[in-house]
Formats: sequence, C-alpha cells, structure tokens
Amino acid sequence: MSAPHDSTEHVPDISVVVIVYNDERRLPAAVRSVLGQTLRNVEVVIADDHSTDGSFEVARRLEAGSDRVRAIRLPENSGGCGEPRNRGVAVARGRYVMFLDSDDTLEPNACRNMLEAAEGTGADLVSGLCLRVHVDSRWGTTSKWYPWLYRRTRTLESVAELPDLLVFDTLSTNKCYRREWLVDSGLAFPRGIHYEDLLFSARAYLAASRITLIPNTVYHWNVVRKTGARSISNRRHEINNFADRLEIHRRIDRVLAAGGHDELKLHKDRKFLKHDLVLYLRELPFLDDGYRRRFAEMADGYLREFPQEAYAGLSPVHRLCAYLLLREDWEHLLPAVDTLINKGKVSSPLAERDGRVYWCEEHLDDPLGRAVLDVTGLGYHDRPLSRLFLRNVLTGYAESPGGVTLSGAVVNPLGAVRPDARLEAELEFTARRRSLRSFRFPVRAVRHAGPSVVWEATVPLARRLRPVGVLDDVWDVRMHLTVDGERTTSRLTVGGTDIERAGAVRVRPLLSRLAADRLEPRATSHGHLAFHLAQHGALSRGASGLLRHNLQSPPARFTKKALRTALALRKELGSGHRKVEAYHRMIRLLPVRRGTVVFESHLGRRYGDSPRAVHEELRRRNIPVRAVWSYAGASPTGFPKDAELVRRWSWRYIRELARAEFWIDNQGFPLRLTKRPETTYIQTWHGSALKRMGFDTPEARVLPEPERRAYQRAVDRFDHFVVRGRHDELTLARAYRIPEEKLLRTGYPRNDALVRTRESGAPDPAAEELAERLGLRRDLPVVLYAPTFRTREGGRVADFSFPFDVEEFADRFGDDLTLLVRTHYLNGVTLPPSVAGRVVDVSGEPDVTPVLLLSDVLVTDYSSVMFDYALLQRPMVFFTYDWDDYVHHGRGTYFDLSAEAPGPVVHTAEELFEALSDLDRLEGHKARLKEFMIRYGEYDQGDAAARIVDRFFGAGGEAR
Repeated sequence: MSAPHDSTEHVPDISVVVIVYNDERRLPAAVRSVLGQTLRNVEVVIADDHSTDGSFEVARRLEAGSDRVRAIRLPENSGGCGEPRNRGVAVARGRYVMFLDSDDTLEPNACRNMLEAAEGTGADLVSGLCLRVHVDSRWGTTSKWYPWLYRRTRTLESVAELPDLLVFDTLSTNKCYRREWLVDSGLAFPRGIHYEDLLFSARAYLAASRITLIPNTVYHWNVVRKTGARSISNRRHEINNFADRLEIHRRIDRVLAAGGHDELKLHKDRKFLKHDLVLYLRELPFLDDGYRRRFAEMADGYLREFPQEAYAGLSPVHRLCAYLLLREDWEHLLPAVDTLINKGKVSSPLAERDGRVYWCEEHLDDPLGRAVLDVTGLGYHDRPLSRLFLRNVLTGYAESPGGVTLSGAVVNPLGAVRPDARLEAELEFTARRRSLRSFRFPVRAVRHAGPSVVWEATVPLARRLRPVGVLDDVWDVRMHLTVDGERTTSRLTVGGTDIERAGAVRVRPLLSRLAADRLEPRATSHGHLAFHLAQHGALSRGASGLLRHNLQSPPARFTKKALRTALALRKELGSGHRKVEAYHRMIRLLPVRRGTVVFESHLGRRYGDSPRAVHEELRRRNIPVRAVWSYAGASPTGFPKDAELVRRWSWRYIRELARAEFWIDNQGFPLRLTKRPETTYIQTWHGSALKRMGFDTPEARVLPEPERRAYQRAVDRFDHFVVRGRHDELTLARAYRIPEEKLLRTGYPRNDALVRTRESGAPDPAAEELAERLGLRRDLPVVLYAPTFRTREGGRVADFSFPFDVEEFADRFGDDLTLLVRTHYLNGVTLPPSVAGRVVDVSGEPDVTPVLLLSDVLVTDYSSVMFDYALLQRPMVFFTYDWDDYVHHGRGTYFDLSAEAPGPVVHTAEELFEALSDLDRLEGHKARLKEFMIRYGEYDQGDAAARIVDRFFGAGGEAR
C-alpha cells in the first residue's frame, strides 16, 4: 500500500484524502476547507471514483491551482467509498491521514487540533466531534454526533475502556490516523460492499495502542433531507442493502471473537438491535410481502446467534419487535413498529391475562413470548383516554369530486372506549410551518367496532382548504376523537394503504395556481399521512418555476430574510436569556407590589409541602395577601381556586417574581434571578439530610470556580432557611453555607399536621378523605413504601423499578394489609392490574402529608421522609438493598443509617416480607423511635406555619 518516499521530499503533517464521485459542484468547497486550515502543512489528495460528470476535471483544476493538491482517478468505479480512500492512503505523503467526503467540510482548526492531540499523547488515532449540518434547513439547524463521547479530552489505552466509542461513533471521517500505523497494521477499507466505515472503524479502534478523544468540532457532515435520491447507505428498501449491513456486522463479529472481546460484542449486539435493525423495521409497513419474507429470513439467520444478554438492555418495545420478527408475525409486528418509531403510541388492542397486560393474545403459550410480550410496565392500562396516543390506521383513501374520502380504525386498547360511549370526531389539517392556518372538518361516521373505533369522512379540500402556496407546502393531518366528552388526538398511520398511487386533489392557493394546483398524499418519516403542495402539467410547472424563481430574486430574498430575522428575534425575545435580562431591568425600574407572595413547591410540579402549609395558614387567618403559585407543565392540577397561577418561566412568572414582596418555596427559584433587597425570600426546604447535599457532594467539589461562585450567589439569596433541628444546622446549613442569623428554627410547616395528630390521637380529616377517595379498606393496616430516587452513570435519574416482586407481595399480604406506593417526584410507577385494590399508587397525590397520616407503617430506604414520619411515632422498616453501592458510589451519607435506624434494617425482599409478616413486632422499637424523633426533629412542635405567619405577616392586616 505504501509508496516510496524521497528522503529530500517535503513531508506534510497531515494528508487529507478527499473522495468524490459525480459531485463537481461541491468538491471545491471541500478542498477549500482543507487549504484554509490554520495548520498550513497539510496536503489534499483528491481520489475520484471514476466520475461520469466533470468531477475529475474540477479536481485537476484544483491541483493546478495549488502545489498542496494532488488528484488521482480510479480506472473504474468501485461503487463505494472504501476503495478511493485506500488509493488515497497509498499515495499520501503526510505523517497522519484524515478522510473527507466531497459534500462535507472540515472545521478550520480541525487539523491543528487533531495533530496537537496526536503529538501530545502519542495516539495512533485521534477522534473529534462531528457536527451534522442540515444545509436545507431555513434556520441553520445543526446536531452533534454522539456528543457525550466528546465532553472532555481523554486518552484511552484500549477501546474496551469506552465501549460506546466502538458501538456508536463508527465514522471514519472525524478521525486522524498515524499513517505508518495504518500501513503497518494492514488497515484498509473493505472493497465491493457498503457500510465500509463500520468495519474499518472497528478494526482501527481495536488495533490502536492509544486513542485520544477531543471535545473540539472537527468535521461538518452536510445533510440534505429534502432530496429525491437516497444515498447508497439510506436505500434500506433494497434487500441487498440489508445483506451488506449483516455481512459487515458478521465480519466485525469475527474480528471481536478473534480478539476475545466478548463484552464489546455484547455492546455491539445491543446497538444492532436498538439502532441498525430499527432502521429497516421502520420501512417494513411500506414494502411488499416478498421483501418482508426475505428480510425476516436474513434477520433470523443473524439474530439467532445473539446471546439472551443482548436483549436485556432493550426497551420492551424493542424486545417485542425482535421477537415478533423472528416469529414472522406481521399482523402484530407492524403495529409494534409503529410504536417503536412513535414513542408512547398504543398500537395494539392489548390483552389482559392473570392481571398482566400483553401486546397480543398470541404466543402466550411460549414462555419466552409471554415474557417478551408483557407490556404491563408501559402503563397503558393505567392512563386516562386523554393521555393515550392511539394508533389510527388509514384503511381507505379515495378521491372524490370535492376532495378525498378517508376511512380509518382507531385502536381501542383494553376496551378503553366503551361500546355505549358517545363518539364525536373531526379531522384537522395544519400547515407544518408554525403560525400558519389550520382547517377542521367533521367526521360524519364514527362507531364502535370491537377492538377498534372505525370512522369515515369526506373532506372537501378543494372547496374549503385554501393554502397560501409555496410558504405552506406541507400539511399534516390529525383526528380529534371525543369519547363522552374526553378527547384524544391521533395521527393517521398510512399502513398498508397505497396512497402513492392515489391521485392528487385540486386546490386553489391564495397565491394563485401559479404557486401550486394540487395536494398530493405522502407518508412522513414516522409513517403518518401528510399532504404536499405540487404542480401538475408542463405549463403550470413552468409558471410555478417562474414564481419560485421570482421568490429567489433579490427583493424576495430580502423580504424572506427580514421575515426570518423577525421570527428569530421573536424566538430570541422569548428565550431564557432574554427573560433573565428583562427580569433584572424590572427589579431596577418597577416597584415592589406589597402583599404579593410567590409560592412554589418542587419547581412548580405540585401544590404541596411547606409552602402549601404556609399558604393555608394565611387563608385560615384571612390575611389579605395576594398569593401567586407557579406551576410547571401544560395544565395545572390540584391548586386552590383562589390562588393566581403562573406558568414557571413564563413572562408573567418573571414579572411576578420581580415585583413580589415575598418568595416562599421549598427547593429554589431559578438560579439566575437575583433577588431584590426589598423581597424577602423564605426557603422552607424539603427534607432533612441523610445523603450529602450542596457543597458537600462530590460533584460540587469539582465544580469550576466560576460555577461554584454562581451556585453560592444563588444560595445567598435566601433571607431565611427553615430547619427542623440541630442536625439540619450541622448538615444542610453548613452544606449550603447559610449563616446562623438566617436560620428559622421553627420546624417544617408541612409537619404541623403530623405533630398535632400524634398529640391528639384523633383521625386527620385530610387523611380520611384520601382513604375514601382511594377506596381503601379501613379495617386493614396501611403500609407505605416511599423510596428515594436513584441515578445512573452521568447523573441522570434512573427509572423506578420495584426491588421486590410487587405481585408476590400482593399475593402474600393482600388479605392482611394495603400497600401504598409513593415514588420520588422525579420518578413514576406503573402497577399491574393483578394488584388492584391491594397495592395503590399514591405518587400523584400533590401533598405527602395526608399519605403519611393515613399510613400505619413506613417502608423506605434513604428518603428524607423517614425524618418526617418519625414525628408520628409509628413503625418504620428500612429496605437498604443497595446500601454499599448507594453509599460508596453515590453522594455518601452524613451518618450510618444501619446504626441509627429506629426500626429493622433489611437487605433482601424476603427479609422485608418477614419484617412485615408480624406488624406487632415492629412496636418494639418505640424507644429508638422517640430518640430518633428528638434528635432529628426537635424544632417540629406543630406550630411552624403559625410562627412563620406571625413573624412575617402578623395576625392580620397587611403583610410586613
């Protein structure tokens, strides 16, 4: 492969091999991006794959114009990207080699950054961030290619240290290779097969003795979405395309097996199931039976080799798609594919068996099928109809004189739409570009039909739908189905309806028929029905072309640029940055509104906790304050009717915070908003600490100094910080560096009800109302399971899963007690139908206090709820099944829970069940419970809300 070098010949630092085939228009820009590098000692090798246009002539002209450019031409077309790169490497003179496609460009500092990293670390291979540039986007949209791999500079001695690198970043073009190492290792691209990057990159990663990753952007991958011709790798409707991908993966498997890289192969297999296979599955609804059979046969031959562990890391929908594909069950696979590419969509009628929910009734006699098809955990059975995204498959499409006649079937999972339900529906056509109009048409025929709701509508598009033309060239279709007053919205899935052969519908755009004269049906990338404006007829197309040409004239371009600038400005004005700027102008220019109190609980997620208790104390005394509550999400629920509601981060939210006399919350108002001196900020906080907090956490200790200062400034806004006892002073107050004079030693207002109930022994009305609403049996004891959240690698919150078999729990204890489950507010839970009435989810209750009052026993792990529940002096069980991992790989704790817990500490599900089998035995911990309560809640005396209101608002009259 290597060409002989003259010892006197100038040696470039880097040779950039630019491959080209029939791309004469874009080749010069690619080459200029190399010649314009800040590292000047770079050569360009243009490898033309025997183009049939003028690409090689352009290459020769570029060669003639610079002594740093050389051009070669392959004697015949190789049909892929690999062989031109091999030929380029063979004639390259540089110490390092990079690859560039003719339709892409290098970032100006790419070569310099790559070379410095290679020379500084001695790496054989350096990889940098690739930026996908959507060149046909009106807004200059870009997206980073697997950015988590490139958050910081790091050097790997083996790719096994970071399997995600081998699995995800399979590009060859965002990398710099030591040429001598490439040659000596015999690394070359495979010939005569597509997806050559996958194999080349895998072999390179495995062969490299050192790999360095840099966070710098090095490669601009120019992506054109609106193109009629698909690239070779995107022709997934061709069965040979799938065959090539499988062959490349088999070759990678052999390389991994030869090196004994079993763990890396497992990562690669999972990625194949989650990504590669999905690329082809999403095409299946639009392909014929012959293709499907051949595809299933080829997939089966490859997937049968996968170990069961490869399926363990998949989502339930990924698993059931793979299973149904191997069973060639097209009837249930194609709807599953719809759910796979439209997250959250319910595409099957589902089946309930023995208290579990399954994708379908078939295959349940197969143990593997029964396990894979179990979708109970997706929670479809537990959602109201308004929150179900239902599959609405198009069953008929026909032109009519005035428009189109459409018919379809909406899936009815588990009979969510009752046979006697009152049904209404309408179709909505909406221009995809924002701020443009929409048109609605009634659905005349809609009726219940077993596992579906079927419908039919004739839509007079020609008469009623008047597009602007050119500006609104794509129209999406949705159907709004109303069932007994409750509405659900769905998209129309094209499915097996052949809309491609359907005729277009005549329309009359406002810009006249010169702009367009037809609406053509199309399937979107997610398989949904959409209509595109188009022209028919040579004369019309000519007129349309003239119109579009005029729209590209200097005045038209100026107008469009001005419009886009205005829209971008409107977007910018609504950005968080602008709101922060406006807020700080407001606190300088606007006066405080006396008596205005802005409340917030858990970042606006609910109406509860200590801010609620303070608010209700103000209401009880009829103190004339103006209470403003923030909420997060689309629609607030559970808030009092007499409170003014503002959406978090809205303009009104910013204005209310700027002018409020009081801020009261339990977590933290936006960190970037400086509090004005005239505003009093009362931070009630949300729990005493077992796990380390604030500046005591490992994450805070390694924060850059500017971020540490910004964090401290945000905490310094607190004028008062509520604590429950000396423990809070020694942990929370110190962790957040809150001075002594700011501490409010009142206890938590939210705990007043707990103290009063303990002292009076009388039932709490709120708890009794909750029990009645939940339909609980009052003759059975109530056990509350309230765990804290867990985090995954990278600090992301992990999904909740039971550390014990909840169905086994219900079977074992369902006749003796009721289990309430309350997850952390960052989590959610789905209970199987089999435990209904015996296990109840109370995670959605806005306030935890009535839940605690209702419970006779608490089971928790490391949650701060233990400190609150201790005030009731009722039994607790501590289920610390992952203690070592939580303590040693998490934030750490302030004390040893196992030594101080005022109740049994258990580590396995069986130990938990044993502890709950005799609730009377738990009463033996009363002495430790009292000691625990005094130690961690000495200031909780049942009057916290009253003391706060007395101090800051008085017994009545104006706030002060």
